Amino acid sequence: MPGERVVDYRFTLAAERTFLAWIRTSLALIAGGVAVHELVHTFATPLVRTVVATVVIGLAAVVAAGAYVRWRSIDDAIRGDRALPDSSLMVVLTAVIATICVLAGVAVAIA
Repeated sequence: MPGERVVDYRFTLAAERTFLAWIRTSLALIAGGVAVHELVHTFATPLVRTVVATVVIGLAAVVAAGAYVRWRSIDDAIRGDRALPDSSLMVVLTAVIATICVLAGVAVAIA
């Protein structure tokens, strides 16, 4: 864009690598959700497997969308020479995965 400040490409490439790492996390969550639903038939009941798989795949969508929003805001901050913004994406990911782990542990203990 005309008048846009030229930034060190290493910073923009680092932001892109971080974005791609979040996308890999999202893809891994999708694979995990499909695996729980289709491959782990000894885990709890079909309903519990479906709920866990749906929550994990939904989390994957949130992570993918959040990764883009985070990348865009970081890129804008770098180009505008502003401080990098905070993100709640890691807190959400951690909280949901910890909750799934606890619920899965309870389901295994009950079964």
